Amino acid sequence: QVQFVESGGGLVQAGGSLRLSCAPSGRSSSGYDIGWFRQAPGKEREFVVSISWLGTSTRYADSVKGRFTISRDNAKNTVYLQMNSLKAEDTAVYYCNNVDFRWRPFGSWGQGTQVTVSS
Repeated sequence: QVQFVESGGGLVQAGGSLRLSCAPSGRSSSGYDIGWFRQAPGKEREFVVSISWLGTSTRYADSVKGRFTISRDNAKNTVYLQMNSLKAEDTAVYYCNNVDFRWRPFGSWGQGTQVTVSS
């Protein structure tokens, strides 16, 4: 199964911004809807946002609406997550994966990228 490589995480102060990148290893992401998920310490992994394979449809969790923006560049085989106005509660390991028509992830999980927001 394809595995994803996430990057771009780091330590940022509340109110700051980060841009995460996601790329599949081994094959193109074209033709697949992609979602970002996150897992905070002691919590289950949760859906954050998804984008259709053409980039024409997106879906956001209520907690990130208006602050996060997902985009993709199929020519570069990369999906991006622009995160603005970060809050302490956004602290988590962020993962990307293929999603189905109900935004459920399938496929292997990568290592994720750590996002830490200091208040």
